[in-house]
Amino acid sequence: MKYCIVNVDDFGASRGINRAVVAAHCAGVVTSASLMVDQRAAAEAAELAARHPRLSVGLHAQLTRDDGTPAFDFDNANAIAAELERQIEGFQKLLGRTPTHLDSHHNVHRQACLAPLFAAAARRRAIPLRDHSAVRWHGSFYAQWYGVTHPEQVTLASLRSMLEQFGDGVTELCTHIGYFDGVFESGYHVERELELATILDPRLPAVLSELDIRLIGYADVDHAGAIVTQGGRQ
Repeated sequence: MKYCIVNVDDFGASRGINRAVVAAHCAGVVTSASLMVDQRAAAEAAELAARHPRLSVGLHAQLTRDDGTPAFDFDNANAIAAELERQIEGFQKLLGRTPTHLDSHHNVHRQACLAPLFAAAARRRAIPLRDHSAVRWHGSFYAQWYGVTHPEQVTLASLRSMLEQFGDGVTELCTHIGYFDGVFESGYHVERELELATILDPRLPAVLSELDIRLIGYADVDHAGAIVTQGGRQ
């Protein structure tokens, strides 16, 4: 059986992103989001998550600046571990529960010096860490490469081609959907709406059905990425 977790990174970064997450979740496609606890719209994101309990919400740990440069000394393991714990505690205060999963802004948890710290934090809470469980990560649904916008990468036809390659088990489709927000400073703006248009395309559910892909959330898998519930949507 093929399962897909449609996850949105940067939840809480802006009201436009929050609004897109809810719209796509209510449309039956987005099943999961990764929350940035220190961003300006994090409190609103937590309130929206409370209204939509079927939306899995994990922590999108932020250890980098917007340009991807480190905001901390990555060689200081104690400082990084403390910061990661602070953000997890901040998540728990906002949502009143443990994250369903753990990942990071710019995927810095993949770096050799950081991976063990993230793995330990995830293990203590028995939650899956991106790239460290049976859940495969798919990050090609992205509309900007080397600073150039590529709308053809996030069309429905392009997404279908990606979904056709999904094998048995669980795959996370990583997205960065959002509505334009004039307050939110980012080099990835128009691209968020391009992604969103495809995620909200009324033909997408039929594509998923035709490909026998069932949507689930991170709340439906254990720390190893194995299915533990019969949740999700056909």
